[in-house]
Amino acid sequence: METKEAVYMDHAATSGLHPVAFEAMCPYFLERYGNPSSLHQFGREAKKAVVSARQTIASLLSASPASVLFTSGGTESINLALFGYVRQYGRPGAHIITTEIEHHAVAHAISELEQEGYRVTRLPVNQSGVVSVEAIKRVLTDDTVLVSIMYANNETGALAPVPEIGRLLKGHPAVFHTDAVQAASSCLLDVDVLGVDLMSISSHKVNGPKGVGCLYVRNGIVLKPLLYGGEQEQKRRAGTEDVPGIVGFAKAFAITAEEQDIRKQHYMTLRQALLTILAREGVSYEINGTSERTLAHILNIHFPKVKTETLLAQLDLAGIAVSGGSACTAGTLEPSHVLQSMYGKQSPRVQGSIRISFGYTNTCAEATYVGTMLAKYVRQAQMDEPFIQ
Repeated sequence: METKEAVYMDHAATSGLHPVAFEAMCPYFLERYGNPSSLHQFGREAKKAVVSARQTIASLLSASPASVLFTSGGTESINLALFGYVRQYGRPGAHIITTEIEHHAVAHAISELEQEGYRVTRLPVNQSGVVSVEAIKRVLTDDTVLVSIMYANNETGALAPVPEIGRLLKGHPAVFHTDAVQAASSCLLDVDVLGVDLMSISSHKVNGPKGVGCLYVRNGIVLKPLLYGGEQEQKRRAGTEDVPGIVGFAKAFAITAEEQDIRKQHYMTLRQALLTILAREGVSYEINGTSERTLAHILNIHFPKVKTETLLAQLDLAGIAVSGGSACTAGTLEPSHVLQSMYGKQSPRVQGSIRISFGYTNTCAEATYVGTMLAKYVRQAQMDEPFIQ
């Protein structure tokens, strides 16, 4: 494929809005624009849409509708889960368990709780990017109030043993929160099978609109609110609901769930097409993480002797959008804390890796083009002197 048109392969950062979700949203911008809290027919119509969306999402989680709380996105869902639970039930000095590879929405929130006096254990991961259940068991104490482990890593796609962790914590007073923002497009989300008490999800990672998400809260758990004002979301999250966003979120999420298996196979085909080009062109590379227990749409690759920012700039000029890691850090190209935990701070992988993430709209021709351009730029760099960190 020889093209100068843009190829977007950064779907782990954000995914495009599904056309069917967009169509479902439109009436709630222009015609059915009532406030869901209003008692007149315009309000009732908006309320009905929110109720229907909540039921749709609850069914995808095998949960009750009352346990689904709408938010402004993954970050708010995570913050409400962590601050809301710990400030409701915890006390300074109580213990929190997490990992070194969490998204900054989790990591920075827990650092703030640490400043408030909570004790934090941050567990490392192995070179596959996976935390050990035994490691969690070793540090679990009677004072542990919260365990927060991400379901799927946003940089490498590595899947945590969430069901096993859920079984470990069954009967323990600590609650189990998982950041499922990246996992929601591809993984089982049955909250009882997973054994989670709190689960955060974001709309724009499942081809829904930006600015909306949800938090699953197991029945019986009370969260201290982050926002005060109205009595929306059963008095748990003040603020007028984003009705168009919620409608689009539910529609896109349902489509993603229905097409999940087909999409996974498509992503594996794209992945193989790209890697075949690299192998054929004799490019030296290493996949960060493992090909097992990983999200099919995320491919994190290390190219020896290649510097991340240089390669990203070259690909951008060729019309190819990929990233150096999390979208929350890629703007500054900070060293990946995920790869540092996996391989060590001095590993060349930290400064010489990129993340390619596929979406359902990507084609095999695009994967071939990206592989061809990658091979061209990487070969050029690998024939030169290796860069010195």
